[in-house]
Amino acid sequence: MKPLIGVTAYRRTFPKTGWLYDVSYARNAIAIQESGGLPVLVPSWLDEQDLRDIYDRLDGILLTGGEDIDPTNYNKPRHETVTTFDPKRDETEFALTRWAVADDKPILGICRGCQVMNVALGGTLHQDIPTFIDTKQRHDLHVPEEPRDQIMHNVLIQPETLLAHIMGGEKVAVNSIHHQCIDEPSPDVRVVAHSDDGIIEGIEVPGRQFALAIQWHPEDMTSLPHMKNLFDQFVNAAQARIRI
Repeated sequence: MKPLIGVTAYRRTFPKTGWLYDVSYARNAIAIQESGGLPVLVPSWLDEQDLRDIYDRLDGILLTGGEDIDPTNYNKPRHETVTTFDPKRDETEFALTRWAVADDKPILGICRGCQVMNVALGGTLHQDIPTFIDTKQRHDLHVPEEPRDQIMHNVLIQPETLLAHIMGGEKVAVNSIHHQCIDEPSPDVRVVAHSDDGIIEGIEVPGRQFALAIQWHPEDMTSLPHMKNLFDQFVNAAQARIRI
């Protein structure tokens, strides 16, 4: 039996009609399916009981990329660069994160998902890297001129961590599509990776089978064995949970 992996979705309004859609970047579901899991889109607008009923049927949670988190969630005034956010999506993904960590259900965060995991567990964010961090290193693409799999910088990984084991080493070249990043890490996470300029690129929750979040987008780089291995190991952890 293949594990069911919840892939968080978000709402989009089709500009020509005003119709609402629940959407998610396709490469996330493709990566899960290619690694042996069954992707299930989780809408962001469900009430808590319906969300819990779906969560209880899932074997793993994938927190996807997307818009900024509302900074009121970590008691900060909104920076001028934070112009699009969805409080209901924040609420939904915070709940999924807290439940998964409490239940030791495998959870993987990607980009925004890394930020969600940190904030859900009590951390904060830098709302705009160019404003708050002195760096000449680029962390965001020029869209759509540059491809999503474009290598932007290196990430240095702490040895003897889950992420180092999955990546097969302590240095990896990654893509990058974000203007926010972790400021104060949650007391419940361990910072396990940084970019060359010190920006946090990976966190893990100690004592959990698989509770890992990264700042880059491995779903766009699964042609590389170590990036596909991230999804393989995540799905394997969810598969192992079925046998418990």
